[in-house]
Amino acid sequence: METDGFPGAIPENTLLRLRCSVKNYDWGRIGLESRAARLYSLNTGEEVREDMPYAEFWMGTHDSGPAYVAGPVTGGGKENDSLTLKDLIRRNPTLVGEKVVKTWGPDLPFLFKVLSVAKALSIQAHPDKELAARLHKEQPEVYKDDNHKPEMALAITDFEALCGFISFEELKLVVQTVPEIGEVVGSVHVEEVLHVNAHEMDENAKPILQSLFTTLMSASSNVVSQALTKLISRLNIKCEARELTDKEQLVLRLEKQYPGDVGVIAAFLFNHVKLSPGEALYLGANEPHAYLFGECIECMATSDNVVRAGLTPKNRDIKTLCSMLTYNQVFPEILKGDALGPYTKRYSPPFDEFEVDHCALPRLATTVFPAAPGPSIFVIMTGDGMMSTRSSNEAVSEGDVLFVPANTIVTVSTTATGLSLFRAGVRSSYE
Repeated sequence: METDGFPGAIPENTLLRLRCSVKNYDWGRIGLESRAARLYSLNTGEEVREDMPYAEFWMGTHDSGPAYVAGPVTGGGKENDSLTLKDLIRRNPTLVGEKVVKTWGPDLPFLFKVLSVAKALSIQAHPDKELAARLHKEQPEVYKDDNHKPEMALAITDFEALCGFISFEELKLVVQTVPEIGEVVGSVHVEEVLHVNAHEMDENAKPILQSLFTTLMSASSNVVSQALTKLISRLNIKCEARELTDKEQLVLRLEKQYPGDVGVIAAFLFNHVKLSPGEALYLGANEPHAYLFGECIECMATSDNVVRAGLTPKNRDIKTLCSMLTYNQVFPEILKGDALGPYTKRYSPPFDEFEVDHCALPRLATTVFPAAPGPSIFVIMTGDGMMSTRSSNEAVSEGDVLFVPANTIVTVSTTATGLSLFRAGVRSSYE
């Protein structure tokens, strides 16, 4: 293996320590309440500011938050901090394996993150490859690459999200019990929803839902503001007479976070998904979603492409979002993970770019991660132990992030304490 730019020879199958990046988006948890912040501090030695939000801990080669190679695990240090993992891979493409280079080039096809969510992220969707290419060509300053961005969120605390549209039967109930929606979209759209019967649903549901949603999201700020004022007042009165539904309570929360935002009303149209630790949600192209609260591991195809339309101060592209959605009305599949052994579960969404393993290793235990066709990134979440390959035998602890080259067997063991880690890599079944 060539090591141009990296001092000293790196034997094959060597573990490489990474110094990773953090994002301080305003929806992140504050200071040490944020797991992203704690991991970042342990990983880099940087102090955490108690007055600053820490939203995302990035582990990968994305130009907006690259990981730097701090050297082989032994010795660590910052002598190579100017060398990004992306640069190292480009100079040594064998690190990611022949299959990855053939499909995605000399780079990681995935981006690995830890998210700490204090308030809702934007209502958004990610374009498929065809749409991503067109958006990048037409608006390169907004859509900065031509790749799709399927992603998965794996809960590490209780985690909430909006994802996909509610069923048509639920939608009928919503337009009857939330009159403010009718005030925004008009009675014609409400009547269209109410007059669709079960036999016509497959044929007519999507265009009717699309028309209603597009009208709602495109409404003027004055109309939305007036409707929200009525909605919040009505719910505050209702809560004195009865317990509000989960969705009603959520809407009150969202209105405090994003007052006057059309996304607050739109939340009634989406599935409210609650994940327990160890459950995962995957998000395909052109599906609307918004993370609401909690902490999760996130993995995605490497891309910046996000089309936003609500619950955000950022740029909105309502026309594109409303035209691109699938308008499927099903509750999303919740992944529970497939056991690979007594300590490890694998989460495999239907995308070639990535899979995620979670390993909870008790004290005095050992497990083996088989050689994978592509590279892996490991992050140690809690505890400490040893990670070994054919040419490395190194101590690891909370906050360590390790790059493992393709076709490398990794053994993890513990002594007096246990260890919890996550691994991201290209799908093992990828051919």
